[in-house]
Amino acid sequence: MTGCGQVRERSGHDALPSAGVIDSQSVKADAVVGAGTRGFDGGKLVNGRKRHVVVDTLGLLLGVMVTAADVGDRAAAHILLEQVAAAHHRLALVWADGGYTGSLIEHCLAAFALVLAIVKRSDNVKGFVPKQWIVERLFAHLMRSRRLARDFERRIASAEAMIYWSMAALRTRRLARPEGCWNCPR
Repeated sequence: MTGCGQVRERSGHDALPSAGVIDSQSVKADAVVGAGTRGFDGGKLVNGRKRHVVVDTLGLLLGVMVTAADVGDRAAAHILLEQVAAAHHRLALVWADGGYTGSLIEHCLAAFALVLAIVKRSDNVKGFVPKQWIVERLFAHLMRSRRLARDFERRIASAEAMIYWSMAALRTRRLARPEGCWNCPR
């Protein structure tokens, strides 16, 4: 059983996830990152790379894809959701923000039997949109890893490996907590 399955079972959930959340984060790239793998995200005004992630409802990483920052969320989601759906067969529902609308919704349903539910932000709601905080918590964890506060990796595969490494540390800390102590400090 994988570390994610152990963490999920220990928290009272099924070992295999059935729902997840997708989002992306733009991060600045160091000077060692080549021009071929970096881009400019006009929305966030960041010159660097973009981390596209899918997490389960506990915030455990199901899949990651690092691209140049100018790659759109929908384009990356086509590839990432295909990989995640193939690896996690029970996954049936993925929540996403408004950046994942359009033909991607129909594509996910037809190609992967995956419901992509768009969670829209209301003007009346302050703070995080429900379900979106799950992936934002993962991004906060990644930013606490000094190596991931900025993208220092020459290769995209190395950047993805550093994210998996950081998540392994998070899973280890969750498994090391005393039984039933999910509110204990990390």
